[in-house]
Amino acid sequence: MQSDEAGDVCRTVIDSVSRGVVTDDELLETVLTAVLSRGHVLLEDVPGTGKTLTARCFATALGLSFSRIQFTPDLLPADVTGTYVFNEKTREFDFNPGPLFANVVLADEINRASPKTQAALLEAMGEGQVTVDGETHELPEPFFVIATQNPVEDGNGTFPLPEAQKDRFLVKTSLGYPDEAGELELLDRREARTDQFPSVERVLGADRVRALQQVPETTDIDRDVKQYIVDLVRATRSDGRIEVGVSPRGTQRLFEASRAAATVAGREFVTPDDVRSIAHSVLAHRLVLTADARVDDVSKADIVADVLETVPVPTVNYEAPPRAGRGR
Repeated sequence: MQSDEAGDVCRTVIDSVSRGVVTDDELLETVLTAVLSRGHVLLEDVPGTGKTLTARCFATALGLSFSRIQFTPDLLPADVTGTYVFNEKTREFDFNPGPLFANVVLADEINRASPKTQAALLEAMGEGQVTVDGETHELPEPFFVIATQNPVEDGNGTFPLPEAQKDRFLVKTSLGYPDEAGELELLDRREARTDQFPSVERVLGADRVRALQQVPETTDIDRDVKQYIVDLVRATRSDGRIEVGVSPRGTQRLFEASRAAATVAGREFVTPDDVRSIAHSVLAHRLVLTADARVDDVSKADIVADVLETVPVPTVNYEAPPRAGRGR
């Protein structure tokens, strides 16, 4: 698949999902960028903004299998990964796969699960496999997790995600409230159908998604743009408000996400604007603030904004003009 064709396919997927979810295209592009990068998404927002619906709509539009896991404090790792069950006929133990064995897994209210259960996701998210009783089982391909959490919980029955868990998410973003026109459109759509939930048209299938994920691997990126990515990440480590900056894994993830952003835009090369467009979603959740910064109510987003403002943007000239897509 060529980059211009990939851009058209991405636009079709976004158009299909947007018929089911009322939100900005930028949010849908961010999620699709994570899919193309073989990454995972953390959606943090208040209840009722469409986090679960977004995950379902993406699974349907991409033509992938979908599984929803409702995380609760009493959920056990085996409830997520699966377990061995004794087969009376064969007199052997057969593996019974858990809900992780799907292409798109919605980890709903992930911060309600205990740290032990949260840790059961680490291997799955990092390596695309799970190990149960010493046996390793490959997860379906493609595989990605869309996790949700509520930022306004009172702390009862919740367990904040450890930094290692956050680092496994390629992007962290939020849907936010729709504007007035969007909320009115939400009611118009509901009035026009008899079912409570909207239907979304299938656009792709597993094979086409895998082909789409290969396109960013061939996307050209100038060395100056790679240096820009490194400079942005290293700037987070020298900021006095940051206790722990972005890790080398984060550097690689920003690189991958930037190439995927160019693919979503239908281009065969990466521009500095691709890096800047995805930097907040990729970098902010990987930062650990100092105690003083937390007392001063410094936000991670503000620090990323400061880094983007201070690090010089390279001037890169390409022979080929930008193709159809986000219009960069």
